[in-house]
Amino acid sequence: MVDLPPRVCRGVRGATVADADTPEDIHRVTRELLRALIAANAIEEADVASAIFTATPDLTSAYPATAARQIGWQDAALLSAVEIAPPGSLPRCIRVLIHWNTHLPQHEIRHVYLRGAEVLRPDRALNIPPVPDDSDSPAGARRNE
Repeated sequence: MVDLPPRVCRGVRGATVADADTPEDIHRVTRELLRALIAANAIEEADVASAIFTATPDLTSAYPATAARQIGWQDAALLSAVEIAPPGSLPRCIRVLIHWNTHLPQHEIRHVYLRGAEVLRPDRALNIPPVPDDSDSPAGARRNE
């Protein structure tokens, strides 16, 4: 049996940009972001303590957190809020901070920035291809091994 380091709560960050202020687009790009974070870190829903989603003030038609429910996150505590948007900030931006219980050390956490949000953290941007949004079911959120 391999001894794993103790599980601790880590923050996993991500951001994306919606094309339009519609519920369909906000949920679609947020599901895409969540699936990319899940794939990059092998996140299991049972290990997610909570997630905080923010959207810039120009996105008002839907809660980004609803996308997490759409992919099957039924037990995690979720919150949507308005992001501060100083002049010159990235428009139509959705951010997420996932609180995740894991054995991984902080330096191994992979943060994901998609659809132009890479400009927010170029030092953390990964070249991760988008995960297709072919299903809103919980099975569609699972990582293919």
